[in-house]
Amino acid sequence: MTASVYVLEYHLVNYRRTWRSSALSTLVIPLLTMLGFGVGVGTLVPGGVEGVSYLEWIVPGLIASTAMQTAIGEATWPVMSYFEWMKVYFAQAAAPLRVADILGGHLGFMLFRVLQSAAAFLVVAALFGAAQSWWSPVTLVVSTLVGLAVAAPTIAYTASVPSDSYLAVLMRLAVLPMSLFSGVFFPIELLPVVLRWVAYALPLWHGVDLSRAAMLGQLPGLAGLGHVLYLLLWCAAGFWLAHRRFRRRLVI
Repeated sequence: MTASVYVLEYHLVNYRRTWRSSALSTLVIPLLTMLGFGVGVGTLVPGGVEGVSYLEWIVPGLIASTAMQTAIGEATWPVMSYFEWMKVYFAQAAAPLRVADILGGHLGFMLFRVLQSAAAFLVVAALFGAAQSWWSPVTLVVSTLVGLAVAAPTIAYTASVPSDSYLAVLMRLAVLPMSLFSGVFFPIELLPVVLRWVAYALPLWHGVDLSRAAMLGQLPGLAGLGHVLYLLLWCAAGFWLAHRRFRRRLVI
């Protein structure tokens, strides 16, 4: 057993004291999103998209997008707090913990939060009849992969910036555009060619495509393998960058 498990336990113990503050939003946000976009906007698309209703088509993208937003939310201000305000990372580094243990344990907690949010969204989707395929639970695995693919590089970014004002810039210039133009709300084939290639380069679109295939009961084929490998590349590169930044700040 690596020491990162004990770091994960630390975060889970803290979360046990604060989970009530996020429990309501974890259920309410999927419900409101489903009503607003899936049902409300869906009435404006009576023919559906790609042979299915708009609600069934949009839900997989919303689950992947929720995983991305949860991961980035956990990898920004909490990480900044542990470096700048609460100094938790420095306290952990003073104990017999490696940088990889500190980083791995916190990443493990972030994936726990991602899985929690994605599972809540999937339950709400099932109540609306938008999760009819037996492969729908695979979206939880995809969400975890998407979460790690965006959380790891975001941690590296957070550990590199001097103040939290840079985190707001990340939200405006990266998170919002990625949420809107990664095939969550409409097929990316409708985008101009340049923006389409930007969507291909970002991790969310790959997660959306995998989630949609799972929830619609479709075989992703070789394209699915390409999506998984690309997301794993983001995970590995992000972890390497985050480890470098943590080591630079925590190791004297």
